[in-house]
Amino acid sequence: MRSGDGAREGSLEDIEVSEPKAWAAGVPGVTHALKYSLSENSPARTARTLLGLNQADGIDCPGCAWPDPSHRALNEYCENGAKHVNDEATTQRVTPQFFAEHSVADLDGRSDQWLNQQGRLTEPMVKRPGGSHYEPIGWDEALDLVADELRGLDSPDESIFYTSGRLNNEAAFLLQLFVRAYGTNNLPDCSNMCHESSGSALGQTLGVGKGNVSLDDIHQADLVFVVGQNPGSNHPRMLSALEETKRNGGRIIAVNPLREAGLLRFKNPQKPRGVIGRGTEIADQFLQVRAGGDLALFQALNRLLLEAEDANPGTVLDHDFIAEHTTGFEEFAAQVRDVSWDDVLSATGLTREEIEEAHRAVLGSKRIIVCWAMGLTQHRHGVPTIREIVNFLLLRGDLGRDGAGVCPVRGHSNVQGDRTMGIWERMPDAFLDRLAEEFQFSPPREHGVDSVAAVRALRDDRAKVFVGVAGNFVRAMSDSDVTEDALRRCRLTVQISTKLNRSHTVCGETALILPTLGRSDKDVQATGEQFVTVEDSMSEIHASRGPLAPASPALLSEVSIISRLARRTLGESGPPIPWQEFEDDYGLIRDRIARVVPGFERFNERIGKGFRLPNPINARTYPTESGRAMFSCNDFVDLTPPPGHLVLQSLRSHDQWNTIPYAPDDRYRGIRGGRRIVLVNAADLADLQVADSSVVDLVSVWHDGVERRAPGFRVVAYPTARGSAAAYYPETNVLVPLDSVAETSNTPTSKGVVVRLEPAGSGAPGSGSD
Repeated sequence: MRSGDGAREGSLEDIEVSEPKAWAAGVPGVTHALKYSLSENSPARTARTLLGLNQADGIDCPGCAWPDPSHRALNEYCENGAKHVNDEATTQRVTPQFFAEHSVADLDGRSDQWLNQQGRLTEPMVKRPGGSHYEPIGWDEALDLVADELRGLDSPDESIFYTSGRLNNEAAFLLQLFVRAYGTNNLPDCSNMCHESSGSALGQTLGVGKGNVSLDDIHQADLVFVVGQNPGSNHPRMLSALEETKRNGGRIIAVNPLREAGLLRFKNPQKPRGVIGRGTEIADQFLQVRAGGDLALFQALNRLLLEAEDANPGTVLDHDFIAEHTTGFEEFAAQVRDVSWDDVLSATGLTREEIEEAHRAVLGSKRIIVCWAMGLTQHRHGVPTIREIVNFLLLRGDLGRDGAGVCPVRGHSNVQGDRTMGIWERMPDAFLDRLAEEFQFSPPREHGVDSVAAVRALRDDRAKVFVGVAGNFVRAMSDSDVTEDALRRCRLTVQISTKLNRSHTVCGETALILPTLGRSDKDVQATGEQFVTVEDSMSEIHASRGPLAPASPALLSEVSIISRLARRTLGESGPPIPWQEFEDDYGLIRDRIARVVPGFERFNERIGKGFRLPNPINARTYPTESGRAMFSCNDFVDLTPPPGHLVLQSLRSHDQWNTIPYAPDDRYRGIRGGRRIVLVNAADLADLQVADSSVVDLVSVWHDGVERRAPGFRVVAYPTARGSAAAYYPETNVLVPLDSVAETSNTPTSKGVVVRLEPAGSGAPGSGSD
């Protein structure tokens, strides 16, 4: 384990601020990746992980869900992927001695970065009722403890099983099978907090809650919109794909409140022009939209397309496609024609000339793709915004043909695969019917709780056991104080993890830490070495094999933990499910997946080279109620804040993976040495009479009348859109009420937080602080 205090960051005055970068990657990206990797591992171990990363017979990068090209380079990874896999493969270890030296209260006062830096968990640990420390516990006793608690509940619905997208397909399939055989659909996951709005909107309009494009489509597109997304930090290999788009003559329009470095220019370190040249300019146009203004932007573009068709009938819209494959066009057209330019310009902060320039690029393109991430999904109107993007693509038939379509980009390596495997509180009856037939039991049909509803259930004592698999629920969820209080009310909390995080310090009456293998660890079971599979953002299924000796001989795989827990919980009276055989041979799990999940036929036979799941959208077949793609009418939204306020969006720093910072720096945005900063346009600071570099509290007030305060943030004058501000999560999660969620999807509204800046310390002490 690492020594040092590390409980808190240094002084806010010590934060160094420089001009934000105008390009991403290049030699500095390679240097930083190697520096961090070598700080965690030896040169030989680092080389072993990196040379196998994203290779056909190697490790699928846990860092994000960007797909792999058909012809892979020797170094097929990005800076953040290299850092992430070596962070997991670290030689640092968390032993029972560490837990003897650090009480739960002590750990609870440490920073997220410090907890992560202590290394890999090595043995099962338990905090007993009334205890102050975790202590060792054997696997049999630990799993019996969980099984006894589950069997003792008044109803299976008093338990909650949360997963993150790090879980592989095989473990995810077994987890949902066990949970449903136990008797509940309480299967919230990280998608509830990120791309649930995408699935909701696409399901409503196209009948399939996934994107339909491939990597080749990105390369072939005439025009790619990159909306509410920062690929330079969150999925950097996307920049290589966008570079290929540009080399093939395509254009790119970036839509984002911040002018992110990766969207400006990319220096590909694997090509000479990326090392000694200027690299590739990514965005042909950068629309610096106000936070939440994307819906208004696409409504304006749709109005312009209708008007262009009026002026030149039969030359702009794809009337044959609209007539044959869609419904609702007339109602949509009437509604969007009424959107006024004054409203659009107010909501977007853009000029009419900027929007009309984008419109001209659209008219000059035959194949258009729209990519997006959480900059769209984490708004109250996130679902309507994505539905409006679907309207935009439907107008010209940009669905179901090469180089065109919808592209939600997932940030977790297998978040899409987990949902395909059945990790969802609302799986359709068709899936449950196949599960029932295959395993000879009756799965529960009543919908379970999502992540927000899970916190409510724990808060209100309607749930008593929380099992977290491969995630950091406490730091991922909104309303930090309410979430932590809810978890502490549990009779039992269980965390199945590779490394320490804040969720281990927020304990129930009894708390277990069950250490598991990582993606980089070799997994050997009774029948020999195993591999697992994942699904990327473009529905490609491929294998992952860890090359390293496990961090401890006491570790179990996630498949093993779930199988053994299922045997103990369900006992002889449970369905005839061969849990031991599944643990011994993961191929047997894949055989069952092939019979339950459409598209996985001959799974074991096809996984060698990988395969892509079919998407009916690409055959212009839409499994909606009408059998057609659906135009929608979406109410106009203007998030312009009231006087004296800003709209705050939460975001990651460059040196961060999901909830875990690797360093207190954000290289591309010019921040070094701290995370409690708030980025605000200099003109807004002047209007608010707030000085650059001053220290403020961020205060949000919602319809519930409760003031939520995140104290002690240094102000940084930054070229963000007027009226918009930005700060890092999870530090700002405290500002988002549990009940502030997106319509339909129930996703927390972390990108649309109305705040005011108050002098530090001016509010009630400790009110809503993290």
